Amino acid sequence: MKYNDLSFGQAEAVFNKLGGAEGVMEFLSGKTMVVKVPSDEKTSFNVWKTIKLGTHKDADALRKALKKADFKIGDWGNDILSKPAFTVASAEEEIQLVNLSVADLGFKEGANYENICSKAKELGLELCPNEVGPQLRLQYKDQPKGEYLRIAMEPITGSDGRLNFFSVGHDDDGLWLDGLYGFSVRFWRAYDRFVFRLRK
Repeated sequence: MKYNDLSFGQAEAVFNKLGGAEGVMEFLSGKTMVVKVPSDEKTSFNVWKTIKLGTHKDADALRKALKKADFKIGDWGNDILSKPAFTVASAEEEIQLVNLSVADLGFKEGANYENICSKAKELGLELCPNEVGPQLRLQYKDQPKGEYLRIAMEPITGSDGRLNFFSVGHDDDGLWLDGLYGFSVRFWRAYDRFVFRLRK
């Protein structure tokens, strides 16, 4: 092996961290960027929005509330809302959210989903509970038209077998809760925006 101080296991770990063969090819092509964060770096974020979780007993109750308030639910969003992996908080709690672009996280040329989430965690943020998707839609009635937010969360496997996460958007047809493919190596542009939970 050319680099004798690097074991096979370490090389394999790097391969897996980049998302396998597809992720390695994106890294080599420049689509994925690895950013080193100094160990003493301290980053503070302003709270963008505080929302409540646990206000509805299950996914069906959330779905009914969304429809009653005339929010639209896309097919993919409705699909993962129906999956056993979707859960709600057992008691009401308030959480604080941060709204950041991919560029805000340091990826000026964009990055894949795994790197976006890893960098956010390094900076002191957390992935959102999946309940944030429908709850943010219910509680963000004044969302500007043309804004589309992706909920940074552990993706849920949809009926098509692909990983998905929630998105909250406002287009010509109204205010939406929908879903987007959330596989780890999917590339996102620098201006795409994600919502994270502020660590307690």
